[in-house]
This record gives sequence, structure tokens and C-alpha cells, in this order.
Amino acid sequence: MNLARRYLPDLGALQAFECAARHGSFTRAAQELSLTQSAVSRQVKDLEQHLGTLLFERVRQRVVLSDDGKRFLPEARKLLHQSETTMLRAMASADARQTLSVATLPTFGSRWLSPRLPNFIEGHPGVVLNIGSRSEPFDFEEQDFDLAIHYGQPVWARANAIYLCSETIIPVASRTLLDSSPRPEGTMTAAALAEQPLLQLATRPKLWSQWFAMAGVEARTAFRGHRLDQFSMIIEAAIAGMGYALVPRYLIETELRTGALQVVVDLPLQTENSYYVVTPEAKQTLPLAQQFTDWLLGQVSSSAN
Repeated sequence: MNLARRYLPDLGALQAFECAARHGSFTRAAQELSLTQSAVSRQVKDLEQHLGTLLFERVRQRVVLSDDGKRFLPEARKLLHQSETTMLRAMASADARQTLSVATLPTFGSRWLSPRLPNFIEGHPGVVLNIGSRSEPFDFEEQDFDLAIHYGQPVWARANAIYLCSETIIPVASRTLLDSSPRPEGTMTAAALAEQPLLQLATRPKLWSQWFAMAGVEARTAFRGHRLDQFSMIIEAAIAGMGYALVPRYLIETELRTGALQVVVDLPLQTENSYYVVTPEAKQTLPLAQQFTDWLLGQVSSSAN
């Protein structure tokens, strides 16, 4: 790909523009960047000439973004962020023979994937991993990942999805909360659970309703309770005794083993969506991505046994 040099951005000018826009002042931007006020002003003027438009208007003692400046600012910040990320990634992998960039769901990454990654590294010495958290599908052409771990349906633009595993949800609580909850004959039932404080996952608000429906209980309280937007928060809140939680079993392997959390009612719910390994079309034949996918499938298989 041939790039015309006259269209390539001057990162110094972009940084001066972003800083001046954030402070509304060339003087304060100069202080942050350890430059003179005239140097910042000159860089912004050069950028304006490059773009063919005014980015700032002077209002009293401040500089205020013009309409064109307001439109350009998000793009400038995006370019600066991408440049910084690219440099940091290059520095991190300077001595690596290979690198692999993986996007993963936040809680899946922290609680299931990360503890297992040493096993992959042991079998692939010299590989440097770049792990990023993403909750929603993204454009692989805009974000430089080699593959992604996705929860939902096997649909992703310009990418191929390989089934990884289904999801089984179970109701759990801390021993302290269980001991303090009134239970008929000492055993918690689905009907009794409907009267207890429930923890709600804000991004999947129908989980408790679906679980009670599966259990044959009409629960008017299914949508009540504290709302948290990630499973990691739900898990910590459950451990702290804030309420009863519905969470995937694979995310609480350690807590179930140590007794920090206990299954309340042994009625697992398999959700309608599943987990997939997604690889962009342009990287279908990347050997390291294929090896990582095979390793993931092996880890899921061994966890199920």
C-alpha cells in the first residue's frame, strides 16, 4: 500500500491540537508538553494549513474549538491512541519471536483464561501475548487482534466463528448468607429463593426470570435486587454476602472448590448462547492463531472432564 506523505499526520501537531483542545489554552498545553506557547501555536497553525480549515476560534483569553475542530478532535485522539498502542506493543514484543493479540470478554479473560495462559506459554516459548478485553463485536480491520473470544451467536462480520463451549448458569451464595437465610427444613428451594435478595446482571437482566421459569416458579421478584454490569462484580458481591447470584460455573471453579461460594439449588440453566473463537478472514491461516484456538479447545475439553 502506497501512502502519499502529504496525507500522513504529524503526530506532534496532533498532540499539540489535542492538548490545546482539552485545556482550551495554548499556554496550558505548552506547559503540559514542555514546549513554548509559540511552538504549540505554530504546530496547530501548521495542522490547520495541512487540513485547510480553522480548528480554533479565539474567545476572550481562551481558544475554543471551531465546528471543524469539534469534528476532528475524536479522530485526532483515535490516531494518537493507536500510535501509542502500536509503539507500546512493539516495545513489549521487541525480543519476541512471535506475538499474538487476543480479544476476550472481561470476566472470561480474568477468571478463566488468564490462570491457564502459563500452560500455553510453556508450550510456546518466545511468544508474547497481547490480551485485550472487549465486550462486544468490533471491526478487526480497525482493531488489530488476531482472534477474539465471543459470547453470543456465531455471527461476526468478515470473520469465522468456531464453537468453543456452551454456558451453564447456577445459583450460588456465600456460606454466611446461606446460614442467615430462613429455609424450610434447612434446604433452600427455588420457591424460597424467590424471596431472597437477588443480584442482577445489568447486561443480561432476564437471567433470574429464565431460571425461575425453568424451575417452575412464578417469581414476581425475578427482576429485583442490586444491579451490576459484569459477572466479576456479581461474583465479588456474592462472596461478600450481598445476595444470591446466577453465574456460569466455569467462572467460579476456585470459589466452589474452596467453599467461598456454594450452589444453592442444584438446577443448572443452559443459556441460549455459546462461546466462540472468532478469527478474521485475513488471518484464517495464521499458524499461531490456529495453535491458540486448538489449545483453547483442549482446555475446555479438559475442564469438562
